[in-house]
Amino acid sequence: MKEDFYEILGVSKNASESEIKKAYRKKAIEFHPDKNPGDEKAEEMFKKAAEAYEVLSDADKRAKYDRFGHQAFEGGGFGGGGMNMEDIFSQFGDIFGGAFGGAFGGGGFGGFGGSRSRVKGSNLRIRVKLNLEEIANGVEKKIKVKRKKVAQGTTYKTCSTCNGQGQVTRIQNTILGRMQTSAPCNVCGGQGQTIDKKPTNADAQGMIVNEETVSIKIPAGVVEGMQLKVSGKGNEAPGNGISGDLLVAIEEKKHPSLQREGDNLHHDLYISFSEAALGTSKEIDTVSGKVRIKIEPGVQSGKILRLRNKGIPSIDRYGQGDLLVHVNVWTPKTLNKEQKDFFTKMSEDDNFRPNPEKEEKSFFEKVKDMFS
Repeated sequence: MKEDFYEILGVSKNASESEIKKAYRKKAIEFHPDKNPGDEKAEEMFKKAAEAYEVLSDADKRAKYDRFGHQAFEGGGFGGGGMNMEDIFSQFGDIFGGAFGGAFGGGGFGGFGGSRSRVKGSNLRIRVKLNLEEIANGVEKKIKVKRKKVAQGTTYKTCSTCNGQGQVTRIQNTILGRMQTSAPCNVCGGQGQTIDKKPTNADAQGMIVNEETVSIKIPAGVVEGMQLKVSGKGNEAPGNGISGDLLVAIEEKKHPSLQREGDNLHHDLYISFSEAALGTSKEIDTVSGKVRIKIEPGVQSGKILRLRNKGIPSIDRYGQGDLLVHVNVWTPKTLNKEQKDFFTKMSEDDNFRPNPEKEEKSFFEKVKDMFS
């Protein structure tokens, strides 16, 4: 089981943004590879701290994590667990400030001074529609995605303007003295490389668009609007860059007879007067197939039958919801003469007069039980 992100950074669940940032900086400096050369345990802690900060420093991601835990970002190949050193230094290098000389790049674990960060390709976003059966059991989807990739035959060379650093430094004389400023190189766009050769079908950066089939493992219990991440399946970056990610938004298809409420499912079952009086059995849909349920004689309209563990598994793997069957006794809208005569005669019969027993619950009590 993965460690709790708050515990990794050593902060409480109600920690402020500044407290989280301060805690991450402390952990990152403590376990930095330059400070712990060859220490694999320190390197692993460095990555864990970065993964925790990536989620907790973002308000939307933090809210999803607080609600769904690690499953909000993972599911067999998803999530920040695939972060490498290039990702960390390109995204969070500014957190370290002046530590280790204040220079961080993606060129390796040591000797960062003056090295450039590798460019990361843009993310791609898709929507995947799932039915309730797929959500309940988990599913692997194969989706065709159009990604930008470096065209075969494309080569790059070191940018002569910035000498491969990706940024240029300017020194200006001001009334306050000489001031030094750095800015991304306007020739290579901060990549440190420019096109050397490229095929005719490639764009100005040597990229082409290819259609690729991506396998996406979706865990059981996902909810509408949840976003999963497939690392490295977004657009590639020119040169020696890092591929972006594929962000997968979950969309839930409407089921013909089941309605979802959290991890529970609801089914409206309609029966006739005679079935309610005599009792019957009915076959209904569940997310794991059809089941037959028994209706006892004398069942009342509004009765709720609970089928344990026939709902949706919890995204946090804490059990499974139930299927709540709502029994509705159907009142016919038209009657023939024989039916009218029968019900007219029965209206005076004591057995047909409403006589709720004390143990019969009111509508509001049933609703209360349903949500408890």
